[in-house]
Amino acid sequence: MTTSIFDQTHETRRTSHMMKACRVHRFGPPSVITLEDVPRLEPGEGEVLVKVHASGVGPWDAWIRAGRSLLPQPLPLTLGSDVSGTVAALGPSVSKFTPGDAVFGVTNKRFTDGYAEYALASAGMLAIKPDRLAHVDAASLPVVAVTAWQALFDHAHISNGRTVLIHGAAGNVGTYAVQFARAAGARVIAAASTADHAYLRSMGASDVVDARAEGFEDKMNPVDAVIDLVGGELQARSFSIIKPGGTLVSAVSRPDPTLAAAHNVTAKFFFVDVTTDLLGQIAAEVVAGRIVTQIGAILPLAGARTAHEILEGSHPRLRGKIVLRVVP
Repeated sequence: MTTSIFDQTHETRRTSHMMKACRVHRFGPPSVITLEDVPRLEPGEGEVLVKVHASGVGPWDAWIRAGRSLLPQPLPLTLGSDVSGTVAALGPSVSKFTPGDAVFGVTNKRFTDGYAEYALASAGMLAIKPDRLAHVDAASLPVVAVTAWQALFDHAHISNGRTVLIHGAAGNVGTYAVQFARAAGARVIAAASTADHAYLRSMGASDVVDARAEGFEDKMNPVDAVIDLVGGELQARSFSIIKPGGTLVSAVSRPDPTLAAAHNVTAKFFFVDVTTDLLGQIAAEVVAGRIVTQIGAILPLAGARTAHEILEGSHPRLRGKIVLRVVP
């Protein structure tokens, strides 16, 4: 059997200690996920070994599993990126954590290695977990909450008194975007199916619209910004309702620069960049009660296949994040 580049890089850092991990040896449907005993790795430069208590499950995990990741993903690999747990060991030059610290965050920029009893994580993508934030809730936050935060504040520059339309508002990223924008004093218009309207009002939306069923661009007053979490024709239709000089930010696909120029709108596409500082700010919002986490299902580590089947729609739809509870 051949050894991947990734495995060769880490070969000298393996220990005799074994751990359970959800692995993929070939890309494909959820059935390719296997729970295996694999060697635990020692942390390298700038890394932290985390004893994982909970690991979040997101659509990007399914893209990686299916071979649709935008990043190179050498096989075999361990799925998962969102983790919450305790520091088991520190790599060279890591000084902001100590063994035993409760931490949460993202494993690495490839978004892999989190569905396991232990995970190596970049120190710059972890933060101290507040005592009042449970591991399951902490594991549900990193990628989706940071994506929502950066879309609103780093790219769309949403602030008090501004109006923002959020497409895909009932999804995991959208739910945080609604809450963050509301907490910042913005007027939030949430676009989602009619069945989700009451829920989105409870999350803080000022107005709701079923963008797929209605000609929203003909019925709405111009907005300062659009946060696009859907893409496609909804993204294209949104340019006409943005004020001149406004902004469209997408986390799913690159906007058409010709449309943006025709409407005098700034259009951006971005990849999430999870940092210690942002994780700390978001955790503080949750602890203060201004933001609530949304958990859709809690499964054991061995339930990773089921989690991915839920992502693929073969189980009833869930609202909220799926989390694997690694430590009972």
